[in-house]
Amino acid sequence: MKKTSFIKFGTIAILVSISAAGCNQSPKEKVTEKVVEIIEVKSEVPEYFLLRPAIEKAYGYSHAVRIGNDIKISGAVSMDDEGNPTAVGNFEQQMINCYADLDKILKHFGCTFDDVIVENIFTTNMPKFLDAAVYRNEIYTKQFPTGSWLGVKELALPELMIEIELEVYKAD
Repeated sequence: MKKTSFIKFGTIAILVSISAAGCNQSPKEKVTEKVVEIIEVKSEVPEYFLLRPAIEKAYGYSHAVRIGNDIKISGAVSMDDEGNPTAVGNFEQQMINCYADLDKILKHFGCTFDDVIVENIFTTNMPKFLDAAVYRNEIYTKQFPTGSWLGVKELALPELMIEIELEVYKAD
């Protein structure tokens, strides 16, 4: 259950300025009125999600966190529930495995890939990624998110060739 606290603050202030000279009051009084808008501030409690709790605790990260309508998802890689790389040497299958894990996380938050607004892809082999990138057409059927494709020297484990992280906006 999402915990939300509301802090409301605001004031309607009326400032009255009366000009007076010595003991004699001026027959003309200046009245200035100022209305301050009431502002509602939402304080959101983060909701953390661990896809593979033992692995994520061992490496020291959370796979996803939701604050309000925003969800940040850590990079998904091709690994099993014990943290062992899968599809070693098979770039396309590693990519498919990444999207399968991301889909599980999105579903946890009641989202789909249609809610993704940023996708960043890190790969140790850009030519293989470019060859396999057409698979993304099966993932993003309405529109593509913004994002970056980055060639990197290495990922967390030497057998990993691709890592995909997401940012999601889930409208109420």
